[in-house]
Amino acid sequence: MGIGASIFLIAVGLILALAVNLNVSGIDIHVIGWILVVVGIIGLAMTALIFAPRRRALREQTVVRDSPVVEERRYREDI
Repeated sequence: MGIGASIFLIAVGLILALAVNLNVSGIDIHVIGWILVVVGIIGLAMTALIFAPRRRALREQTVVRDSPVVEERRYREDI
């Protein structure tokens, strides 16, 4: 689950838990909303834990040059 899906689940869960006033027999909409919020937070935390080490490892592999880049332009004067 990515960051976008986690945030979507959190948003939908908060809407169901706090903003919807609907009574369905046998189903508690507020509990389903809070479950979606918890699943979204767990997904967001897992995404951060899984992808953060990869990004850190990629940064360590980048090549850093200590010498400056020099650009030389040569013009022909015989034209």
